[in-house]
Order: sequence, then structure tokens, then C-alpha cells
Amino acid sequence: MSKLPTLLVHAGAEHPQGAVVGPIHRSANYLQDGAATYAGVRYLRLSNSPQQRALHVKLAAIEGAESALSFASGMAAISTSLLALLSKGQHLLIQRNVYGGTRTFLEDLQRWGIEHTEVDATQPETWPSALRPETAVFYVEAVSNPLMEVPDLPAVLAFCREHDLRSVIDNTFLSPLQFRPIEHGFDLVAHSATKYLAGHSDLVAGSIAGSAALVQRVLRQQSHLGGSLDPEACYLLDRGLKTLHLRVPWQAASALRLARFLSSHPAVERVRYPGLEGDPNHPRTRLFSGCGGMLSFSLRGSAEGLLSRLRVPLNAASLGGVESLVVRPARSSHLGMDPAERDRIGITDRLVRVSVGVEDPDDLLADFEQALG
Repeated sequence: MSKLPTLLVHAGAEHPQGAVVGPIHRSANYLQDGAATYAGVRYLRLSNSPQQRALHVKLAAIEGAESALSFASGMAAISTSLLALLSKGQHLLIQRNVYGGTRTFLEDLQRWGIEHTEVDATQPETWPSALRPETAVFYVEAVSNPLMEVPDLPAVLAFCREHDLRSVIDNTFLSPLQFRPIEHGFDLVAHSATKYLAGHSDLVAGSIAGSAALVQRVLRQQSHLGGSLDPEACYLLDRGLKTLHLRVPWQAASALRLARFLSSHPAVERVRYPGLEGDPNHPRTRLFSGCGGMLSFSLRGSAEGLLSRLRVPLNAASLGGVESLVVRPARSSHLGMDPAERDRIGITDRLVRVSVGVEDPDDLLADFEQALG
């Protein structure tokens, strides 16, 4: 079997007329070929164009999964997957402090008779009390956004097996390069492919991977909701994936250096990065081959001055690109939350999230040093 860097470059590749880089197939529809089912009709919304099919082969290969599917955004991947797995009257467990968009979507699902309970994913002994007869799914993030919490992942898998639950994990922060959930037993793995998979902040996309049967269920839901990925975005995502194994280790190494620097700075109250040996989440990273390029930290004073003085990182939302980014989650991903609730869970105005890019780490550290004063 080819190793991951080789799969990232070659899996799913097509070479029509000898072209090293395949073309972008812009057609919305294709000639009929006697399809026996609706899913077999060749149409862009049904995610079966040549561009989409080739990308899905690559995504499945790098995840170690039977099948994979692309989406128009990470939230399209998450929402479509959960709607495919859950029915009216069912219930799911979700890790506390997940991405704000996911949290808001689950709140909306309550209007359709699908309820959820937040649990501390680091405390397995508390999960049975949240379980209901109608519980069907346990949803976690490999590293939570933005508080960098790592669940007890082996315990999540054991709990799902014991109670016959589907396990779904958002692996956006680590990518398949540093954690491969399918190989450890998760049913579905989701990504905001906008981030590390694409890596250049120039497209919005999502993906899921898992067994062929589960992906087919999600595909049926996607076909109705219409969240398929545009051919040009497919091309850009495939191009970005080819350098994933070059970008992520550099970003992770730089993030660890920055986390160590910030941990020793008097202006910083707390640093959250599971790669730090002193971080409470560090013991739960044993399934990872790295801890990614994301970290967050709380300042002792206001964050506004710091963000205005930084010159290398850009003050912008999203993450995982080649450029370093800084943002206050309380003013971006979690802006829709009640302020008191944000403060309660630790997402205060003094919390800064950093997405470390591929710049020279010496330049990045020097910039934070001058900005912190």
C-alpha cells in the first residue's frame, strides 16, 4: 500500500490525453448511460462528476476509509451527516465547547425534534447519566475549537460500542496527517476542508469519510439538500492536498515553539495547546502523531492592543492556511452565544486563537514578542 504522502499526490489522479494535471470538468450534467437508480444519473448536484469522483477516491484513500464525499463547506458536511444519521425523536451526545456553528446547528435541530446533551468529553464516568434510550450518535472534535480540549477518544469509542451509538468526529484541526480516526474505529470523520486540507484560504469546502454504507446514506441526504462541491473548488482542494504532508509538520512545530514562548510571557495568563507537556490535555494525545498548528491563549489584559500591534499574523477568522491568523473567538465563531455563557465556558474577550502558518518561526515569535511588549 502506498504511504500517505504518495496518496496525497497520486490517489484518484486522472491523465486524459497525457495531461499531468487533469482538467476542470465544468459541465453541470452528463450524457445518460442507462442508470438504474436516481443516484446513478450523472449530475453535478449528485456528486458524481469526474472531478468529484476523483476527489472522493483521494479523500477515502488518505483517511483509510471505504468511501468519502465532498461538500460545499465544512458545515454542509457536518449538518448533512447528522441529518442522515438522526431522525425525529432521537438524541445525540456532543462534546462541550465545540465549534460555534456546530453548536448553533444543533440548537436549531431541536425545532425538528432532535435533541442533544453536552458532555465533558474528558470525563467518561459522567456520560452514562446523559444517555437516553433514544440516543443514537456521539459527536466530538479531535481538538475542540477554540479551547483545544482533547476528548478521551478510546473511551468515546468504547462507549459507542457498548451502547450501539454512531461515532462522529470532526478532525479539522489535525488532518489525516496527524490523526486517522477511521483506523481507530470511528464511524464517520468530518473536516472543514477549507482549512488544512486545502491549506491556502482560497476556497470553502467540507468532507466526510467512512464505510460505504454510511457515506451512501449521507450522499442521499446531500442530494436533496444540494450541498455538493463546485468543480473548480474540487480542483483547488485536490491541489492543496498534494502539499498537506509538507505544510502540517512545519505548522505544528512552529505552534509548539510559539506555545512555549507564550507560556513563559508575563502578559499571558494561560496557553492552551495539547502539545505542551504541562497541558492537561497532553496525556490524551497518545493516538496523535502531532498536535497541529492551532493554539489559543488568554491575556491578563485586553486583547485589542495585541491584535493591532501584530504584523505577521493577520486578524481574520478561519484557520489552516499558509498565512498565520489571529482572532478573538468571542468576536467571531462564538459571537452568537450569550455573553454570560461564553464567559462561563472560558471564551472571554481576552481569549485569542492562533492559526500558525508556514512563515519562519523566528519571525513569528519576534512579532509576538514586540506586540506583547
